[in-house]
Amino acid sequence: MEQLTPDWLRFQILSPLLIEMRVGALIDYRIRLYKIPMRWRTLISAWEPPYRFVDEQIRGPYSLWWHEHTFVEQDGGTLLEDHVRYRAPLGFIAHPLMVNRQLQRIFDYRTEVIRRLFGS
Repeated sequence: MEQLTPDWLRFQILSPLLIEMRVGALIDYRIRLYKIPMRWRTLISAWEPPYRFVDEQIRGPYSLWWHEHTFVEQDGGTLLEDHVRYRAPLGFIAHPLMVNRQLQRIFDYRTEVIRRLFGS
């Protein structure tokens, strides 16, 4: 995760490593957004290797965060997709367009890192 997250977020896993990925696993992180440190706790609510897994925010900056990662065999490789449902934090203060832009930057970065590591 740290390798797939832009440096400007200062992402850090706080949970003891090695994390056993399974339904019910809890993972604690710290990020920094706009110079504001935030803690984030994720629950792995679905774990179905090699097809998909889902992480849901238990505590963190969003009012709602549900993130499904899918892996589909395609043309001799693997298609990775992210499906995210979220509700912007702080109601009317955090404008959804601003949050959308930030998330797009983060997922664009992840796409570029994955392409660099594994090819397109």
